[in-house]
Amino acid sequence: MSDRIDLKTSSCPNREQRANGVNVYYGKASEIIRDARAGSLQHQERAFQQTSGCILNFYLTVRISTIRDAVMIVHAPVGCSSSALGYRELFQAVPTSLGRPENLEFHWMTTNLNERDVVYGAADKLKYAIHEAERRYKPKAIFILASCTSGVIGEDIDGVVAETQPEVNATIVPVHCEGSKSRLVQTGYDAFWHGVVKYLVKPPEKKQHDLVNIASMLSYTWQDRIEITRLLNKIGMRPNFIPEFATVEQFEILGEAAVTAPICPTYTDYLSRGLEQEYGVPYFLYPSPIGIAHTDEWLREIGRITGREKIVEKVIAEEHDEWLPQLEAIQKEFRSINPDGELLDVLGSLGQGRLLTQTPFFHEIGVKATAAICQDFDNLVLEETEKLVEEVGDFDLLVNTFQAAEVAHIAKTRNPDIILTCPFQGSAYKREKGMTRIHALRGDPRDWSGQAGYKGAIACGNLLLQSTRNQSFQQTMLANTEDTYTEWWYQQPKPLYLKEEAA
Repeated sequence: MSDRIDLKTSSCPNREQRANGVNVYYGKASEIIRDARAGSLQHQERAFQQTSGCILNFYLTVRISTIRDAVMIVHAPVGCSSSALGYRELFQAVPTSLGRPENLEFHWMTTNLNERDVVYGAADKLKYAIHEAERRYKPKAIFILASCTSGVIGEDIDGVVAETQPEVNATIVPVHCEGSKSRLVQTGYDAFWHGVVKYLVKPPEKKQHDLVNIASMLSYTWQDRIEITRLLNKIGMRPNFIPEFATVEQFEILGEAAVTAPICPTYTDYLSRGLEQEYGVPYFLYPSPIGIAHTDEWLREIGRITGREKIVEKVIAEEHDEWLPQLEAIQKEFRSINPDGELLDVLGSLGQGRLLTQTPFFHEIGVKATAAICQDFDNLVLEETEKLVEEVGDFDLLVNTFQAAEVAHIAKTRNPDIILTCPFQGSAYKREKGMTRIHALRGDPRDWSGQAGYKGAIACGNLLLQSTRNQSFQQTMLANTEDTYTEWWYQQPKPLYLKEEAA
């Protein structure tokens, strides 16, 4: 499929079409690369599935609702907008002294589709909601999020937008994120950016040569924003963070930036390509600023694109003077844990962007990752995964979207020294050895929650060290609670239970 973003269409292709994405796989990393290169990587059907990612709710509602001077309308049954309530819980703990906007009163609405709407359509409801959003809040933009229901009944959202746009001042941005559109939640990223580039970004009035577009994932913390801002400021640049807490104007000027830089390549991909195609904004997707070495290269790439090579090298040297001694101390302590010199083994639950960034970081701090869990996998990261295997060696890979039984299986049968978990991990945390979290989401403002940049590398290294010192929680849970799964499950040769095997 062409790399060109087709803005004449109402939405993006899904990740299955665009990049042959899958969310079920177990094997060597080299094998998934081989299968993807041969075109033989195909979806497999689970015989047993516990949860599933919804491209509307997993990513979009909790984040679009935080865009300032905008209104989000979820064109769906009322329950489909419930995740939007989470923004307050996620972000209210961040003190305003760290830069979080004081006003957390954001605006979102639902059309509350019901049985009658499914039969007769709900275009009039949507038009009413748009006018009501304009009357109540006078926003600069109105985002309309599609749902499974609006998709199933074939609601002509674009037609409603075309008819209603002349009647309101706000820019209306339809986002075709029907939950049934794709198995891969990353399709939701692309659908959002498609709407942003097509409807919201304005042709640049001027170039802002010190502006860096940063589309940041929810799983990076407020400390990461602070660290990235600090580093960019040292080389005479400033970040344009989107989408959380951004103003509509920050989206409108995306085409004026000097460069679009990644935190997560798979998240930023569609936006970066669209901005370069439409407005000539250069971009790169690798590396992300995770770990000392990759932060060096991230800064160098920005320096190369913006002509700041000399100042970047000066900043890197200054940062090394401060942080490399702390990195060496972490490496030394990890080496001292096993008297026989064997490196500790870490198993992490990662997105495919983190697979590329976190795995080299593990090796940088002096541990190893003989296996990894990846939320999904597509051809957009194929070349970089090849480089990763060349850099750290081959490893087992479980492609898994929120299947707790599979995570519990691989955790128990491999029994690594440290497990890094995120939600939907089943009983993986009930164990004798180390366990901690892979990330803290945006709402944790504490210093040790960071992962990006030099400061984040040291903070994350110390977090992993801490997990080796105290296993009381997981050992208590192991001793006092039953395992969720039977021994039969753990005796299976691989952590997948597919339909063809169950038949």
